[in-house]
Amino acid sequence: MSDVAPSLAGWMARQRWYATKGRTPALRVIGSFESDLGDALALTLLVIDEAGDTPVLYQVPLVARDAPLPGGDRAFIGSADGRYLYDGPHDPAYAAELLRVMTDESRVEGPDVVVEGSRIVDPGRVRRSRVLSGEQSNTSIIYDVEGGPVEHVIAKVFRVLHHGDNPDVTTQASLTRGGSTHVPSSFGSLRATWTDPGRDGGTATGHLAFSQEFLPGLDDAWRVALAAAAAGTDFTAEARDLGVAVAEMHATLAAELGTVAAGPDEVGGALVSMRRRITTAAREVPEIAEHEAAISAVYDAAEHLAWPELQRIHGDLHLGQALLSPERGWMLIDFEGEPLRPMPERSRPDLPLRDIAGMLRSFDYVAGSLAHESTPIDASGWAHDARRAFVDGYIASSGVDVRAERALLDAFEIDKAVYEAIYESRNRPDWIGIPLAAVARLAARSTPAAG
Repeated sequence: MSDVAPSLAGWMARQRWYATKGRTPALRVIGSFESDLGDALALTLLVIDEAGDTPVLYQVPLVARDAPLPGGDRAFIGSADGRYLYDGPHDPAYAAELLRVMTDESRVEGPDVVVEGSRIVDPGRVRRSRVLSGEQSNTSIIYDVEGGPVEHVIAKVFRVLHHGDNPDVTTQASLTRGGSTHVPSSFGSLRATWTDPGRDGGTATGHLAFSQEFLPGLDDAWRVALAAAAAGTDFTAEARDLGVAVAEMHATLAAELGTVAAGPDEVGGALVSMRRRITTAAREVPEIAEHEAAISAVYDAAEHLAWPELQRIHGDLHLGQALLSPERGWMLIDFEGEPLRPMPERSRPDLPLRDIAGMLRSFDYVAGSLAHESTPIDASGWAHDARRAFVDGYIASSGVDVRAERALLDAFEIDKAVYEAIYESRNRPDWIGIPLAAVARLAARSTPAAG
């Protein structure tokens, strides 16, 4: 097909996943690959948008049809060479082909790009597909399947591409291979190598899509915990089970992907980012500045502690990243790591304590959220009990006495609370008291004077 980029600019600017809002896309196709769908052509473009200060690389899957796609009006993009162009994930033929290429371990070559599928488990035969609505940065396709281990599969199509393996793919695949029952089963992924003159060797590589078990209708832990806290319902059993699930996830990742010693470079690198964050927070949040010296002392002390071995972790763990299944208990999801960190950094070995700190902060936020209701609810005791039970469950499963590493755990929890303070000051100033209270409490108890 001839150049289709002119048809894309206006359409891309209206998409939720388009990153440079308010500007007209300035597009340049750097690679493409095709699949024959019988009565249609699937054409996936790798498109650089240079409208913003920093170029962004997008994946744009298209389907070109000689006749209109029934029910495809909302996915219609425009026309090129007399054919109708549709957003690929909304076209059932593309959706089925995407899953096939992933799980048949197919190899597709196009101009300046090579694509390879990687299968973990055969998901079965596709009966129908639909696009999940409401997503911001990716597009997810939900499949009803038969003849496989599950009834529903979800394929996530990454719209914004980055060099480097996506931890959402590699971490979940490792957990599936390791037999974890606390994550949705992974089925396959799609990885591409494309021309990139700016990189050593002239190429870049990254994931385009991956597929996993879809778990519809499950409540996430945030909603479950919030309802329990609001009603004053004991949550310690659930919190303890969640601690067990997180510990088992860490154990599987360590077994599958290995561990590394926390040497001076690794410790120093972690503390550089933590100190940078406290400097930013002290500048933006005056209340944080009052604790800057105490926090810096906590970080200085942490630098001289014995750090446990590093390993792959979740990286952005909180109550919203866990689903409660009546049959399987807690299921952990969304392993992409902190969205603002560069892709290679998200896969770096880290301390499991970072995940633990994130979950502890999330329990604190349940109480903080209820305190901001029109009729405030004091759930501080509930949060204290849930935090303790979560740690109890983690220790019981892992055999690691997290409380013996309190000084190091406090450093990571302070870092998370400092991050929250920056976020709240920029987005929800009325909520800034939640992280500020945590910073004050943790900094005070971690100083030598506090014993």
